[in-house]
Amino acid sequence: QVQLVETGGGLVQAGGSLRLSCAASGRTLSIYCMGWFRQAPGKEREFVSAISRSGGSTHYADSVKGRFTISRDNAKNTAYLQMNSLKPEDTAVYYCAADYGALGVSSRSEQYDYWGQGTQVTVSS
Repeated sequence: QVQLVETGGGLVQAGGSLRLSCAASGRTLSIYCMGWFRQAPGKEREFVSAISRSGGSTHYADSVKGRFTISRDNAKNTAYLQMNSLKPEDTAVYYCAADYGALGVSSRSEQYDYWGQGTQVTVSS
């Protein structure tokens, strides 16, 4: 059992940057693969990025490649999503998630076992 809390969301103009953090408690973060997902109003939850347990492997949705960077610091029990060159279409609630049983990183939301409460990111034009 692990609890996840996202922070760092807010309002930013197009072209700006934000860094989201996902702090874990209850279990050490190192045993989980971690993912970031987002959900805009009226749309389904979509995959953004994922990272392996040690941080050695990463995967990104095509829509954010070259702009977003996922990372983790297991000593701090925290995962991050650095978001640069933000666009209005990035506006959504962003969620972090933990996958206990993964053999590798996954883009499927149903693969993940634990979820944070979400943090709002709004990008104005």
